This record gives sequence, C-alpha cells and structure tokens, in this order.
Amino acid sequence: MSDLRPVDGPGTTASRQHSTLSSVRNAARLLKEFSGTSRELGVSELSRRLGLSKSTTHRLLSTLADERLLEHDPDTGAYRLGLAVYELGATVSVHIGLHDAADPVIDSLRQATRETVQVAVLDGRQVVYLERRESPHTLRLIGPVAHRADAHATSSGKLLLACIRAASLDALLDGWVLPRTTPSTIHDAGMLRSNLTTIRQRGWAEEVNEAEMGIASIAAPIRNDLGEVVAAVSVSGPLQRMTQDSLTRFARPAVEAGLAISRRLGYRDTTTGRSGA
Repeated sequence: MSDLRPVDGPGTTASRQHSTLSSVRNAARLLKEFSGTSRELGVSELSRRLGLSKSTTHRLLSTLADERLLEHDPDTGAYRLGLAVYELGATVSVHIGLHDAADPVIDSLRQATRETVQVAVLDGRQVVYLERRESPHTLRLIGPVAHRADAHATSSGKLLLACIRAASLDALLDGWVLPRTTPSTIHDAGMLRSNLTTIRQRGWAEEVNEAEMGIASIAAPIRNDLGEVVAAVSVSGPLQRMTQDSLTRFARPAVEAGLAISRRLGYRDTTTGRSGA
C-alpha cells in the first residue's frame, strides 16, 4: 500500500506538528499549575498564569477534562486534577517501588541460577520488562529493558494473565487473534484458558519454544501489600541449559524470589505469618 503524504509547507505537516507540540506543551504547563496551594483553578486564573487567551485555555481544560486528567466543578466553574492523574501517579509509584524491592532479589536469583532474570508487568495483551539481569554465560539472552512481548507467548505474560480477574481476562480474549510466532506458540483461546488454569493451580508458569525457538523460561508471581499479583519474575535461557529438569529445578527459587520481592512490597504471607521487612 502506498503511503502518500503532503509536502511540508504552510498549513501542512510541519506547521500542524508545531501546533500540536505547542498544544501538548501548554497542556503540560497547565497541569503543573495545580499544586498543594492551588488545588482548584478557574479559566481566568489559568489564562493569566499561562499567558494564554481564555478561549485557548478553555479548549485545553475541556480536552483534559474529557480525558479525566481534570475534573470540572459546574457549581464554581473551577477545575481540579482528575482521577486519571492519580491513577498514573499510582502506576509510577508501583514501578519505582517494584524496582527498589526487586533489585537485590533478582541479583541473588541470577547468581543462583546463572541464567537471565527479568521482572515484567502486564500492559493489555503484552508484557513489559522493567528489570533485567543477564546470565554470566557466553551463550545468553540479549535484550533491552522496557521491551515488550506478546503475553500469551511468554512465561511472565501467561503467569500474569492467569492472575487477573475472570472478567478482565474475558475482555482481553474477546476478539484477540493470538499471534503465532513459533509452531509451539499457543494460538487457540481455549488452549490458553486451559494453560492458565494449570498455572493458577501450580503457582508458576513455564514456556518452551513459545516466544522464540530454542528459548525456555519459568515465571513466578510478585504481589503487592494487598496480595494482588502486580508483576512476575522470570528465569530464561537457551534450551541447551534450560531443559525440563532445569525448569523444574528453577521453579522453587523463582517462586521464593517472587515471594521475597512481594514481602519487600509489604505483602504478608499468610501461610507463614511473615511480612515484608
């Protein structure tokens, strides 16, 4: 398919891009005006502070309110930060806390297994890897932090899918054509559901040749202080070393690492009565 684009000129791509970037910058400046001493602000005050016309300020406010980044009080006409901002802040907090909690534990797990160790979170139908410790072996997995992968094809992704609420899983599977990257990738929703049931019962997940031929991994859950599974810790490596015996042997240290990170996040393990330090 051809990709036809207009040549840059007045009123075309370049000018529109400049206008868009200016709007984004102004929206960011506007949000930053809300602070502990200025929790509610009106159009006139924000217009004065930002040096923008009232009409421009009102358009920005309306757009941000539509996206739940701001809330509008119809009685006073003032705006305040919306729930979406708090949700984003909570997500950042979780990721920062997860980094601090996981750091020493995944170092130890990498030393114990001598394989690549990663920490991942679920983002829709994909997993995002937030932390990574590479194997000391010459033959090892190479990849950047923050890369993404299809959730149904990875041990971390399947573990996290197995732990979300049934309604959320149904919503994800609705209309999801499961990409098949290798002959071993699960590409049928019924097969995936069956596999997720096994994972829930067993408490950990594995994959062999599903994301990439010649690679295998095992993953265990990480819980927050409420007991909710918020991430997964995995051990991955080439099949030459990650045999079925290795996967079985690594299951316990992976689960223990997940529990150790969970405790550092404040999770209380009711089976032992221990809590995070």
